[in-house]
Amino acid sequence: MNKNLQEKITDIQNKVDFSGSVFVEEKDKVLAEQSFGYANRSDQIENNSATRFGIASGCKLFTAIAVCQLVEKGKISFDSKLTDCLDIELKHFDEKVTVHHLLTHTSGIPDYFDEDVMDDFEELWLANPMYHIRKLKDFLPLFQDEPMKAKVGESFHYNNAGYILLGLIVEQTSGLEFSDYIQAHIFNKANMTNSGYFAFDSLPPNTALGYIDKTDGTWKTNIYSLPVKGGSDGGAFVTAYDMAKLWRELINYQLLNEIYTNQLLTPHTQVNESGFYGYGIWLKKNTENNIFKYHIMGYDPGVSFHSAHYPDLSINVVVCSNKSDGAFDIMSGIEEEIKRSKH
Repeated sequence: MNKNLQEKITDIQNKVDFSGSVFVEEKDKVLAEQSFGYANRSDQIENNSATRFGIASGCKLFTAIAVCQLVEKGKISFDSKLTDCLDIELKHFDEKVTVHHLLTHTSGIPDYFDEDVMDDFEELWLANPMYHIRKLKDFLPLFQDEPMKAKVGESFHYNNAGYILLGLIVEQTSGLEFSDYIQAHIFNKANMTNSGYFAFDSLPPNTALGYIDKTDGTWKTNIYSLPVKGGSDGGAFVTAYDMAKLWRELINYQLLNEIYTNQLLTPHTQVNESGFYGYGIWLKKNTENNIFKYHIMGYDPGVSFHSAHYPDLSINVVVCSNKSDGAFDIMSGIEEEIKRSKH
């Protein structure tokens, strides 16, 4: 499969002008490790296997793991009410909202970026400049006084604000700033030595800038399109290899015990015919109704990210891109190749 897989990746890269890093492993064997494009176009610095990429909503998984760790320690429970976990006024929010509802996008609370209302993520920063958003509480004015969107527990509606609140619960329960908690209890534990929540105005070395390509062939970076520092709903930076480490540690019960790992990986909410949502993670079932893959993804201006663990095959795939699209095409091609080679 290696040779075919690598050719397939290169082939798709040529078609879609993919910029980023790809890492595929089966058990302990690396099947593909390739990088394309520039981490910095102005200085023509190429992406490499140690380049850090923003992964947008891919990090909802980190937030969910953090919450499950606190439940495992007995500090909170999945049935804990939002109002009991946070000393923040959310006057229009239904008191029945629980940690479980927030984790599964079924809380019905308003979102700060509502895709039904807004097309362009950058519209958010007109009233609340992105350069003021460095801590989780800085996101609150974007949604805390809005009315409920739906009844609690009624339906799945993807919600970034819910994950901001989960991050605030992590902060209040642990006494640590959210990014420090993730660093200590997830990144350090999983030996993800090159990952972190970094501010745009002080990025560490070997971090890819995110690029937004315009139709006329010009481009700009995403530095004015996103908050200065990512929150608990998205915005960490990882290397492709570090992300593969996370899958390994999670699946081998190194981040949570078996009971809570299984809770995280349970299909709690059905999203479409074969798609489900666990805690911070998407699940896809096959025709026999077994889990075909656990996967996460993230999209922001200048960021596209897909990663998956295929439990029956012990395969981990990570695709990080510093452009607004491209990761999906590479991910789909890899999956096709995996399916083909296993039949």
